[in-house]
Amino acid sequence: MNIERRAFPLMEIRMIDEENSPKITGYAAVFNELSENLGGFREQIAPGAFAKTIQTADVRALWNHDPNFVLGRNKSGTLQLAEDERGLRIEIIPPDAQWAKDLIASMKRGDVDQMSFGFRTVEDVWEAKGKENIRTLKEVELFDVSIVTYPAYPQTSVQARSLMGDGLDLERLSQILVRYHCGLPLLTEDRDFIGEAVNLLNQLTAKVELEPSLANEANQTPQVRNMATLRRKLELLKRKH
Repeated sequence: MNIERRAFPLMEIRMIDEENSPKITGYAAVFNELSENLGGFREQIAPGAFAKTIQTADVRALWNHDPNFVLGRNKSGTLQLAEDERGLRIEIIPPDAQWAKDLIASMKRGDVDQMSFGFRTVEDVWEAKGKENIRTLKEVELFDVSIVTYPAYPQTSVQARSLMGDGLDLERLSQILVRYHCGLPLLTEDRDFIGEAVNLLNQLTAKVELEPSLANEANQTPQVRNMATLRRKLELLKRKH
């Protein structure tokens, strides 16, 4: 299951004290606002994207994506999720636990003010606007919302280069894959670049296969497995074009 994560400022956050039982309220996501560059594309969320999932999904509110620190859950009524004209509104009733009290104190000071949510895409639309590729999320399946110290964005090209070295331009590769996903024609130089990428990935995976500790797939890191998957996808794309 391909779970994606996006981060937003926890907008209009408020701490409401009701008989010494605080609530955390705000917006976990906003509609019709373009994200930063996510690796060859920008993204926006359409109104209604959360409408179905907040009625059917079992969603937790977490602290720093840690399942050991559950702030609330919609099935138990301690997490309320609702769409309005602005975005996905949340209301959390945190537990009467010391770690939650410490978090609330940090939020009141302004030290913690961001939220990330995990989702699976049910329906999206891609379009090219000028030199930008825009993805619009039309419907998602929501898994969790999490108040975070640092936002969790998709792997950046800088992080990817730490795995693959400086021989592969990850930003350009992302742009080519997005254009292909959008149904846009690939240029001759795109096909040449894909061939070079496949060759480099073949070299890297060959090195991995020679590493005794990684001979067993169970011992391989997610990054190594992702690299092998990318190589197979690029080989298929190369054969198609």
